[in-house]
Amino acid sequence: MSSPGISPSAFPDSKNHYDILDGLRGVAAVMVVIFHLFEASATSHLDQIINHGYLAVDFFYVLSGFVIGYAYDDRWEKMTLKSFFKRRLIRLHPMVVMGMIVGAIGFYFSASGYWPGISQVPVWKMLLVMLIGCTLLPVPLSMDIRGWHEMHPLNGPGWSLFYEYIANILYALFVRKFSTKVLSVLVFIAGAVLIHFTVTNTTGDIVGGWSLEPAQIRIGFTRMMYPFFAGLLLSRVSKLTHIKHAFLLCSIMVIFILAMPRIGGAEHLWMNGLYEAVCIIFLFPLIVYLGASGQMKGKYTSAISRFLGNISYPIYITHYPFIYIYTAWVADNKIPLSKALPVGLLVLLFCMALAYAFLKLYDEPLRKWLGKRFVVKK
Repeated sequence: MSSPGISPSAFPDSKNHYDILDGLRGVAAVMVVIFHLFEASATSHLDQIINHGYLAVDFFYVLSGFVIGYAYDDRWEKMTLKSFFKRRLIRLHPMVVMGMIVGAIGFYFSASGYWPGISQVPVWKMLLVMLIGCTLLPVPLSMDIRGWHEMHPLNGPGWSLFYEYIANILYALFVRKFSTKVLSVLVFIAGAVLIHFTVTNTTGDIVGGWSLEPAQIRIGFTRMMYPFFAGLLLSRVSKLTHIKHAFLLCSIMVIFILAMPRIGGAEHLWMNGLYEAVCIIFLFPLIVYLGASGQMKGKYTSAISRFLGNISYPIYITHYPFIYIYTAWVADNKIPLSKALPVGLLVLLFCMALAYAFLKLYDEPLRKWLGKRFVVKK
């Protein structure tokens, strides 16, 4: 087993990070951006390039559960619920707020035939949605200002953080007290629910979770429960070993899984659902295990992994407002994929650069100040 790598933290008593897992989170986050860029030119998920990019969310949940277990499971004798929630809010929430602000700034730039109602939305209503979004509380369907029924119309990916918060709350209040056997039962039941949904869903995939509609809420909980708590279980029972070239191996696996073309087509939807269930239930925990067991070697490999890990969360939570604008441009002007690709590449590079700027100029300094102000004892 390799030692976790050193990573900046807002709290001096924080455990070191698994640097390979941070890097893999970055690989998946960049794949999400690429997936969303190609989505603007797709007619459906049947012909989508980087077809399974949405599974990155489920991979993030496995990572989160594993890291939460590693970071906090053995600290509850000295840590209160209040301290845990403050630490998680300080870690996650500054970029939630920034994501909503970026979404508000870009909102009217995405006005188009694709979203014809945007131009009619008064500024006060947009700002109200932004303020609610900064709390991560979902807005009701009556306040949908875009037309996609999103719980966060200014920054769609906020839905996954909403369920991440729920997972953290469930962990802190109840699941942390579960024995390994009880946690295993919970994971088994959640896995069975996940398999049933993926192979019976009429769309043949696990896409969804971003709306307050009952069907979408079901998808959100189904996507969160198994991967998060499977990651937690993995952190408790796994005996890590030594894996050579783990970052390269695991990165290839993540890219391959997320880029896999649609399986089964429109005639055999269950086949694609089964593929997604296998990825979430078996392959993602395996990748996390391999990544946690690996050792980062090589100057350039370490630098790439560190950079991707640093921007992983900022790019995920701030890129989508630019996807709205890019999608509107492609749709309004009927831009073919061949001509949209250069612009899409520029959007990707811009989102990566902006994420790094947000990290260094806003997120890290603010988290450090908040950590000293509200968590670290004088």
